[in-house]
Amino acid sequence: MELTLLGTGTPEGLPRPGCPCAACALSVGPWSRAATAVLVDGALLLDLTPGAVLAGARAGHSLAGVRQVLLTHPHDGPPVELPPGLPAAGRVPDGRELAVISGHRVRAVPMDAPGTGYEVTGPDGSRLLYLPPGGAPAGTNGTTGQRPYDMVLADVLGRPEALARLRASGAVGTATDVIAVHLDHDTPPGRELERRCAAAGARAVADGTTVIAGEYHAAPAPPRRTLVLGGARSGKSFEAERRLEGFPGVVYAATGGTRDGDAEWAHRVGLHRERRPATWRTVETCDLVPLLAETGPPLLVDCLALWLTDAMDRAGAWDDEVWAQGGRRHLHDRSAELARAVRAARRPVVLVSNEVGSGIVPATASGRRFRDELGRLNTAVAAECEHVLLVVAGQVLVLKD
Repeated sequence: MELTLLGTGTPEGLPRPGCPCAACALSVGPWSRAATAVLVDGALLLDLTPGAVLAGARAGHSLAGVRQVLLTHPHDGPPVELPPGLPAAGRVPDGRELAVISGHRVRAVPMDAPGTGYEVTGPDGSRLLYLPPGGAPAGTNGTTGQRPYDMVLADVLGRPEALARLRASGAVGTATDVIAVHLDHDTPPGRELERRCAAAGARAVADGTTVIAGEYHAAPAPPRRTLVLGGARSGKSFEAERRLEGFPGVVYAATGGTRDGDAEWAHRVGLHRERRPATWRTVETCDLVPLLAETGPPLLVDCLALWLTDAMDRAGAWDDEVWAQGGRRHLHDRSAELARAVRAARRPVVLVSNEVGSGIVPATASGRRFRDELGRLNTAVAAECEHVLLVVAGQVLVLKD
């Protein structure tokens, strides 16, 4: 199947009319996006949007051959005038199948939000899944026993757990071409958009792009090992979690443990838990080496600073005398063991750590010792990671790519 993306933005388009945000201010020229609509083999139009005829002409396609127009989501804006010659737009009831005169078969996939998703099988046997904005398949996708889709067009950045659900069911495989559509102003255009899509194993394309379902396209490979650094409340944990939202069954290694009677700490831990997808499994431990050695789903470690605190406790490294008589060697051995485990890890790993040394010099010898050892640990782990990010005020700087 040949697909032309007449638009790739949300129903409001990008920039949003009258929106003063920074992302909308940047979304001009080649980075502007019309509402998502897809022309399939010149015969099937998924979503009717304003300016569809002009968008098709710009992409070198006429809509004169369209035999079926299907809608996926409620239209809350002004009425869209049906261009002359196009058949009336309609919607297939959930679970029903429609045969188009062009030879395409369309099955309506129920969503967990308002709207309808469509599974399209072309005359050549290639398979496409198109999801509406903010939508994810409700329950199972009905793909049991079938091969993965050749292409998926979905709200990857708005509903990353939809992609995780599709991967868990086998509907999205390693060869599936995942394209992010319904793009909104939550993500600035350019390199930041490319980075976030790549982290989800997806890609974004410009309006007017023509793609072939079933044609081999190297999917963006997320880095196997990533270190996310940042100061307090910089957004580093949120960034680390966002990098794995599109993958099922993530193991979340929380190194903070519990602190009896500390209400503030309990509140902070609770906020982290509420933010994680329900399919993630949390393991509260500082014994990271065995987790890194295991195969399986991605592993998120948050964070190395708390791991170091535990390691210094075990080494007696806060005491100057113990530190001088063997604590230093014991701690360095444990840090080196952790770095080796990161190097040997075969599962995808995202690690979070505090960036230190840019603020006030600690007043105590033990405080300065912790600062120095965390800096050394960060350096050792960063050397073993393909990807290193620094988060400052919620903005991501790529230090190693």
